[in-house]
Amino acid sequence: MFLISPAYAQAAGGGGASASTLMQMAPLALIFVVFYFFLIRPQQKKAKETKAMLEALRRGDRVVTGGGIIGTIAKVVNADEVLVDIAENTRVRVMRSTIVSVLAKTAPAGGKAEKEKDEEGDDGDGSAKSETKDSAKAGG
Repeated sequence: MFLISPAYAQAAGGGGASASTLMQMAPLALIFVVFYFFLIRPQQKKAKETKAMLEALRRGDRVVTGGGIIGTIAKVVNADEVLVDIAENTRVRVMRSTIVSVLAKTAPAGGKAEKEKDEEGDDGDGSAKSETKDSAKAGG
């Protein structure tokens, strides 16, 4: 005549209901943490690196497009497009977002490295470097 057993009725009554709910939620929380550290966070890092790479594109960089075409950037048209030389007298206009990787970056024209060499007083024959080495040996 009784449809519900007394033991089941006591457990459903509520004495330990909050602890069992917490134990049921713990694996779900653990799964979320694992997904965050193994899937979401690395994907966000990669997206950030890709965005930085696409923003740093400039003339002379050797790139690979999404279709597998290798070429050299001839001109940065605007924020979304670049002209890529894929062969002699052949330029293709591509979207920046289709560029997958940069194979070779060009050195900046008149960059910091060249200015620092000029400020050191190095006149190309290495005399400035050899004088500093000789004075360092004599001093210690």
